[in-house]
Amino acid sequence: MQNNTAAAHGGENPYGLVAALQQGGLIAQTTFGILVIMSAASWYVLFVKLFEQQKIISQGRRARTAFWQAGTLRDGAQKLEKNGAYRQIVDDGITALEQHDKLTDPIDQHDWMLNSLARSQGAIASRLSSGLALLATVGSTAPFVGLFGTVVGIYRALIKIGAAGQASIDAVAGPVGESLIMTALGLAVAVPAVLAYNWLQRRNKAIIEELASFANDLHGYMMSGGAVKPAIPAAAARGGTGGTGTTRPTTPSGTTATGSATGTTTPGPKKV
Repeated sequence: MQNNTAAAHGGENPYGLVAALQQGGLIAQTTFGILVIMSAASWYVLFVKLFEQQKIISQGRRARTAFWQAGTLRDGAQKLEKNGAYRQIVDDGITALEQHDKLTDPIDQHDWMLNSLARSQGAIASRLSSGLALLATVGSTAPFVGLFGTVVGIYRALIKIGAAGQASIDAVAGPVGESLIMTALGLAVAVPAVLAYNWLQRRNKAIIEELASFANDLHGYMMSGGAVKPAIPAAAARGGTGGTGTTRPTTPSGTTATGSATGTTTPGPKKV
């Protein structure tokens, strides 16, 4: 008791984190190290995925303006960021269009292009979701890692009570404080990981929906030989080219870009 009082007067907290790790020994230090690693990994994934998502969102803004103002698909692809998600969809679409004539077993061009674009979107969605499993794992297991430290701290408190023959405060304060600290650390690691997982999942869903919309417009453009294009808002057109701000009509007949889903096929669209 005198040692604890002297330490407190010396400006050190005898029941703080450092003291808990020193008293808890190897088990407490190992538990603390695991929680630190889990926390660092979850924050790393959060910032990396945010950067990746923001990059794709920026590419989408450019695809909605500069790409559709190009004369051909290849010209539009050159205006997109190389190795970007939207560039990948366009390149895969052009490749699929060129490969259709080489098929020995004929397949409807409409279905062939739909499958090719869907495969490209799936690859991008898979890349976006990479790393989220780590956040889910940290969010679900970190409380139990902290609980393990809690159980060890309570066990040490019971041992001290048995050795002392009485439940004095100075005998159990250290181990009990250690167990509470481990519980708090487990929650502090798990809660941000769960919030980050849900937030990133919601942003991924919005990005995938935008990619699907772009792929649908691209499919309509390819199947119509370049006649079907999505409408470009006047403000977006001015921002993308600095021109007159005129708006392109959706199609010559007024149909929307999703009109290609009716099943009609224009054989061999050449405007690539």
